[in-house]
Amino acid sequence: MGYTIAEKILGQHANGQPAKAGDIVVAAVDFAMMHDARAANALQMIEKLKTGNANIQLPYVKQTALVLDHYSPPPTIEAANTHVAMRAFADHHGAHLYDVGDGICHQVLPEGGHLTSGDLVVGTDTHSTTYGAFNAFGTGVEGTDVAAVMMTGRLWFRVPETIRIELNGPLQAGVWAKDVTLHMLGRLGAEGANYQALEYCGSGVSAMAIDDRMTLANHAAELGAKAALLESDDKTVAWLKAHGAATPRPVFADSDASYSQRIVIDSAALAPQVARQHRVDDVVSVTEVVGQKIQVALIGTCTNGRLDDIRQAAAILKGQRLARGVRMIVTPASRAIYLAAMKEGLFEILTAAGASVEAAGCGTCVNITGHYISGDDQVVISTANRNFKGRLGNPQSQIWLGSAATVAASALTGIITDARTVAGGNWRAAA
Repeated sequence: MGYTIAEKILGQHANGQPAKAGDIVVAAVDFAMMHDARAANALQMIEKLKTGNANIQLPYVKQTALVLDHYSPPPTIEAANTHVAMRAFADHHGAHLYDVGDGICHQVLPEGGHLTSGDLVVGTDTHSTTYGAFNAFGTGVEGTDVAAVMMTGRLWFRVPETIRIELNGPLQAGVWAKDVTLHMLGRLGAEGANYQALEYCGSGVSAMAIDDRMTLANHAAELGAKAALLESDDKTVAWLKAHGAATPRPVFADSDASYSQRIVIDSAALAPQVARQHRVDDVVSVTEVVGQKIQVALIGTCTNGRLDDIRQAAAILKGQRLARGVRMIVTPASRAIYLAAMKEGLFEILTAAGASVEAAGCGTCVNITGHYISGDDQVVISTANRNFKGRLGNPQSQIWLGSAATVAASALTGIITDARTVAGGNWRAAA
């Protein structure tokens, strides 16, 4: 019996041999990330351990990045002091530091060349599954776990079972990886893949640009997945090389690997999807909710704040104005994306249409900075990963989820709209 990608990566990092689902392994971690919303307890734990044992060392700290993205900029004195402590820690110990405005952790790690195919990467955020877009095993852990990695370079894992998801056929114009992930949420339900790995494959995945693949892997967190893994191909290798990553060590599943489920999706026939208010898994085709009035449109977050997302919105809004009464906020996922969008003139297009552009960060996703709070009875359509009640600071408002194309089309018309029905809605990312 063969092995899945997850079984191979975890096993190779534990004892050099593939492991089996259900095995408990202690595996060497290639890179770790800690963001500011989980840093305080980790740094306190390190200081506490040092107090009890002055010989405590952090030999793996240089394989760690500290990212100031959730409290960006800090909304409280406590958050500001956490940032002060993180900067001091990075300066003293040599950890990589991504400061306020540099971007969201799941974007800056691959952009910074910190991971490659075949790696095991952990981070203090559930959306660390994003790194699977590059054929790495990425998963979320707690801050104290990252402290342990800095000390020992290792963590224990239970090897997850794997669901294999085959996407047959390239997505049609106006349909994106966001729609695939929403479809999966509607199919399996939130937490429907708890502690399992998702293994995406097929011609639908091969046809996706890297930005879309990152969305595919990122949104696995809402399914409860431990990891989401894609195969490495020429696109993966070229992207990693362009960003200074180490030489890829591609990992492929065996043809006779064992899976807990096998799912086949006719991705070429998939329509744009929308998650309705308060539930990430209350998912329907956009055609079923066309006409729902909206007041706010948000594009950004670690799920859909990449350059192709901003290009989608600009293609639809070029030379247009937002519908009367609609406010639109765009938050790029990183400083690099911000600069690229400026260079392409995308922000000029969006600003002329009536949108506002924020610095890179997590603020408008989870309302942790108070940058945007929705009003009573307002309907927000967002590219974020979650639409839980009160997510934007007001339980009396509604949040719906869709792709950047769906959000931009809806902002243009003032009602939830199928992007395929508006000019520019058929824009395609470069292969």
